[in-house]
Amino acid sequence: PLADLGPYSGTPVASADAALTGHAAAALVDGDSTTAWRAAVSPTPIAVTLDFGRPREFGGLSLTWEPGREARDYDVLLSDDGRTWHVVRRVQTRVGGTHHLYLPDSESRYVRLVCRSGGARGLGLREVTVQPLAFGASRNAFFTSVARTAPPGTYPRAFLGQRAYWTIIGSDGSHVKALLNEDGGVDAGAGAFSLEPFLGDSGLVTWHDVTRSVRLEDGFLPIPSVEWTTSRAVRLAITGWIAGPAERPSLVVRYRVTNRGATARRPTLYVAIRPFQVNPPWQFLGTPGGTARVDSIRWTGSTLVVNGDRRVIPLRAPARVGATTFDQGEIGERLQQGIPPTASAVRDTSGAASAVLAYPLALAPGDSADVALEVPLVPKSAGLLARGDRSIARSFAAATAQWRAQLSAVTIDVPAHTQLTDAIRASVGWILATRKGAALEPGTRSYDRSWIRDGALMAAALLRFGYSDVVRDYIAWYAPHQYPSGKVPCCVDARGADPVPEHDSNGEFIYLVMEYWRHTGDRALLERMWPHVVRSVAYLDSLRQTRRTPQYRTGDAQVFFGLLPPSISHEGYSAKPMHSYWDDFFALRGFKDAATMAAVLGHSAEATRFAAFRDEFETDLLRSLDLAMTQHTIDYLPGAADPGDFDATSTTIALSPVGEENRLPQAALEHTFERYWTNLQGRLTDTTWDGYAGYEIRAAGAMLRLGWKARALALLRTFLDDREPPAWHQWPEVIYRDRHAPKFIGDVPHAWVAADFLRSASDLFAYERESDSALVLGAGLDSTWLGNFGVHVAVHTWWGPLRYSVRHEGSTVRFRIEAGVHVPPGGLVVRAPLPGRRAVFVDAAEAVSDSAGGVVVRRVPLDIVFQY
Repeated sequence: PLADLGPYSGTPVASADAALTGHAAAALVDGDSTTAWRAAVSPTPIAVTLDFGRPREFGGLSLTWEPGREARDYDVLLSDDGRTWHVVRRVQTRVGGTHHLYLPDSESRYVRLVCRSGGARGLGLREVTVQPLAFGASRNAFFTSVARTAPPGTYPRAFLGQRAYWTIIGSDGSHVKALLNEDGGVDAGAGAFSLEPFLGDSGLVTWHDVTRSVRLEDGFLPIPSVEWTTSRAVRLAITGWIAGPAERPSLVVRYRVTNRGATARRPTLYVAIRPFQVNPPWQFLGTPGGTARVDSIRWTGSTLVVNGDRRVIPLRAPARVGATTFDQGEIGERLQQGIPPTASAVRDTSGAASAVLAYPLALAPGDSADVALEVPLVPKSAGLLARGDRSIARSFAAATAQWRAQLSAVTIDVPAHTQLTDAIRASVGWILATRKGAALEPGTRSYDRSWIRDGALMAAALLRFGYSDVVRDYIAWYAPHQYPSGKVPCCVDARGADPVPEHDSNGEFIYLVMEYWRHTGDRALLERMWPHVVRSVAYLDSLRQTRRTPQYRTGDAQVFFGLLPPSISHEGYSAKPMHSYWDDFFALRGFKDAATMAAVLGHSAEATRFAAFRDEFETDLLRSLDLAMTQHTIDYLPGAADPGDFDATSTTIALSPVGEENRLPQAALEHTFERYWTNLQGRLTDTTWDGYAGYEIRAAGAMLRLGWKARALALLRTFLDDREPPAWHQWPEVIYRDRHAPKFIGDVPHAWVAADFLRSASDLFAYERESDSALVLGAGLDSTWLGNFGVHVAVHTWWGPLRYSVRHEGSTVRFRIEAGVHVPPGGLVVRAPLPGRRAVFVDAAEAVSDSAGGVVVRRVPLDIVFQY
């Protein structure tokens, strides 16, 4: 393109003076940043015009100014003919460097800059870079391009294409959740602005300049922290928690700066309010991640008001506060340049305003200073906390005490493996912290809605640890969303029930109701839910009848006979609905539980009818599995009848919660999980795989039920190694080999994955065996856990509260079962904790071992001693 001086319609233009320009105007587009076009100070506007020679598409401009010679007030105009111009940007700034202009989907032949004022030495423009369409394809694309030209640490890591894992800051059932990432960034709710720390300490210290670590309070409470350690012996810890009621929560973020050195230091803590989410740009479901709009910021003297309805309230008064528009210099760039803003209020038409609160600190060796901010998470809400250190300390103590009380019931204690113990407690906490009111939700951004699929299994996990009130409230909340037809919606969110046909939903709802009853005996809720269950069964029966017609009785179509119709309830079939066995197994679970419920409530006619549905459907399902294996020439249980696909993660539910392990074709069942195990071993050594779903943790429970204890424990250890990050005891939905690749990972923590972990982990200690109504204890105890303090277990079962302890003492292992649990018809099946036992004694009397080397007992309390 040709750059030259041209007239600015309607306004006088200073004439070009070769002695003042230093270089020709063409230097603006020569690709050489050492050359520049210059103009002297002028009382009238100066215009620079670029002529592309023909219409050209572009996404923005980047203007690189000479220091001290930047334009302070200029317009950007476009024209197709060089005569008629329209203004596309008005820029008013006080900082130099490179000005990046977001001009999405622009097309013109001419671009003109009209500069009304410049620096004290006039204007000096080194380069005009015409950016491609991709530069302005979206706000996320724009800031990604900008971030990559800035010093590392100026912008959040995500805009450099690097992942920083995050976790949630929420209270049990709070309606809005914040996120905290590994770099210390905290957002103010879904799609909202973030708070990001910087340190001034002999230069600016950013996330890029520090060693980072993370932790949870007490090792497992959902009160997360990030810690920066700098090379200058200054440490910054960022901790977040929630204050206030679930309907009107306030985020509290505490910044603790500590001098770990031997000499006094005077660092400055900067807390920046930025137009970026913690949720990164590649997260596209639910709440798309990346940028956040900040159109205005105003400092009132005590509160920073963002967008007119959000507040950031310092609980310790800052020394300085300043706001800036993007054109005036984004806050990260201004801090890097050492020129923090001073304006008390700004409006930014580009929606990228930012601000900073500055706290100069004086720290003797070993001293710490706390700064805390409160951010009400509901728009237009006022703050809840009084200002001052005592208020901060009281709020933190209250949040910590509340979580300790809420998680006190989680008492699987394995002192020799505190990572397992803490992961179990934290996973319960994450499920509670993720739920919104009564709704159990798998996530807070991508999956901010409640699926009955996720919720039923999350509820099953919570029931094992005694959270029956949470499950009761969830059932009561979800049930009214059932359609008049009897169809149970696959999910519910703020817009109501989702009509998408996912045929697992009805079976999952019936299972949820009955699982609650099995753990609580709450007949009143069972009676309330009975009409919903009757309609659910009728709908399920109508679905299966569509495949019990003559066309499915012969030929290849026989494989579908009696099954539910195709659906997308299994994520792998979203592209094309399939006859998913996931749907059918949950339908079978629903028919089983409906027949039981009818009998419990004394509805004998329905009990008989539902039992007939159950038996007929089970026969059709098992026959279909045999036909599918024959048709597809496979020796494993397929995930769906149509493709005969391998999906062991889906097949796990046939064992738990459906309880069909003794009725399934045994060779195929074992081949399924043998193949899964072989694939897993390959993944542990192969470097070509990309990612896998966190739901695979279900396979540990399946292997335990197959009697593969060593494999179940190995799989559990593998998944514990894949926590992201380990100290936050959480898993995303998708786990990648490249842990920092900018790829969609679902929500993290993902509460459904947490529930799958809890179900498999608690199976190690106790699980119900439906086939003979037995309760199996200790099937997954690792020998390395039993020394010193041993293992202490308190969980809830179908047969009431179970408490036991196991400890290795010399040549014996003592297994003590406390009173409280009701002995089921099949007895308490206690597995031998170690191989090679010589004898087993029950209350000092020698007992007969079962075929697996354990013992079946039919009373409590009692002591069992295994001799080795």
